[in-house]
Amino acid sequence: MSGSLLTLVVAGVASFFMAWAIGAGSSGSTPFAPAVGANAVSVMRAGFLVGILGFLGATLQGANVSEAVGRELIRNVQLSPLAATTGLLTAAGLVAIGVFTGYPIATAFTVTGAIVGVGLALGGTPAWSKYQQIAALWVATPFVGGGAAYATARFLRSENVAERVAIPLLGGLVGLIVANIEFVMFGPPGESASLSVAVGNELSLPAVAGIDAGALLTSLVVTAGIAALLRRQLVTDRMRGQRRFLLALGGLVAFSAGGSQVGLAIGPLLPLLDPFSIPLTAVLVGGGLGLLAGSWTGAPRMIKALAQDYSALGPRRSIAALIPSFAIAQSAVFFGIPVSFNEIIVSAIVGSGYAASDGGVSGRKMLFTVLAWIASLAIAFGAGYGIFALISSVVG
Repeated sequence: MSGSLLTLVVAGVASFFMAWAIGAGSSGSTPFAPAVGANAVSVMRAGFLVGILGFLGATLQGANVSEAVGRELIRNVQLSPLAATTGLLTAAGLVAIGVFTGYPIATAFTVTGAIVGVGLALGGTPAWSKYQQIAALWVATPFVGGGAAYATARFLRSENVAERVAIPLLGGLVGLIVANIEFVMFGPPGESASLSVAVGNELSLPAVAGIDAGALLTSLVVTAGIAALLRRQLVTDRMRGQRRFLLALGGLVAFSAGGSQVGLAIGPLLPLLDPFSIPLTAVLVGGGLGLLAGSWTGAPRMIKALAQDYSALGPRRSIAALIPSFAIAQSAVFFGIPVSFNEIIVSAIVGSGYAASDGGVSGRKMLFTVLAWIASLAIAFGAGYGIFALISSVVG
C-alpha cells in the first residue's frame, strides 16, 4: 500500500504539471484572446479572470471528460501508475514547448496520443468506437466552428439587420444554451442537471406534446431576459454593451475550457484512485488549482500570440468567434470527448477574420499551427509508446 501511495503521489505531481501546462497554454490563453484582440480587456486581467473561471468550470463540469480520458481510451487494461506518469509527463512536456515557443500545441491531441501510446505499450487494445467519436469532433471543429463564426460575423456586418437587434438575438441564443447546460449543483447526488430542468421540476407544469413545459418556459425566460438586457445596454452605450457581451462570452468559454481541459490532466489518475476511496470532486479541485496556477503564471504570452498573430479582430468579429466556440466546447463536455480549445478558438478566429477583407488572417501562421497539431498527436503517441516500452524493459 505504501508503494502504491508513493506512485500515486508521483503521478499526482505529473498531473499537476500537466494542469499547469494546460492552464498556461490551452484553457488559459484561448477564451479571452478575442476580447484582448478587440481591446475589451488587458492581457494580464484576462489571465486573472480565465484562471478563476477555469477553476470553477473544472470543479463543476470536469467529470465527463475525466472519465473518458482515464477509462475509455484503451481497452482490456487499466493504466498503471508508471504508465499514467509517463503519459502525463510526455504530454505536458510537449504542451510546455508550445507555451514557450508561442505556438498553440493542441492539448487534447498530445494527451490523447500519449495515453493511447502508453496504453498500447502496456498491452491494451484500441478503443476504436471512442476514437471515431473523437476524430469526428476534431475533424468537424474547424469547419463547423470556422463556418459558424464566419456566418455570425457576416450577420453582424449586414446592413439589413441593425446591431441593436442582431447582438441581442445572439445573446438570447447564448442564454438558451446556458439554461440547458448541466451542472452538478442542479442535479441529485452523483448526477447533473440543467437550470431549465431544475426550475421546471420545481414548477411541476404538465408536459405538452411530450415536452417538459416547465423546462421550456425557463429556457424562454432566460433567453428573452438576456436579449432584453443586451438591447438595453446597446441603446444606452453601444460600445460598452459590445464590450460587456464580449467579456461575458469570454467568461463562458473560460468556464467551458476548465470543464473540458481538466480531464486531460486528471483523467489518467482515475484508475489509480480506486484503492484509496478519494472522491472525484477532490481530484477535480486539485486539477482546477493547477489550471489556475498555469493561467496566472504562463497564459499572458499565449493570449498575446492568439490575439494579435492570427487575425485583426474587432468587437463584432470577436463576438462571432466566441459564440460557436462556447457551443462546441459545451457539446464536447456533454458527450465526454476530449477537445482542443486551441483548435476551437483558432478556427473561430480565422472564420470571423475572413468575414472582412481587412481581417488580416495569417496563412503562414495557420499552416504552421495545423502542422503542429498533426505533429503533436503523432509525436505524443510515438513518444508515449517508446518511452514507456523502454522504461518497462529496464524496470522489468
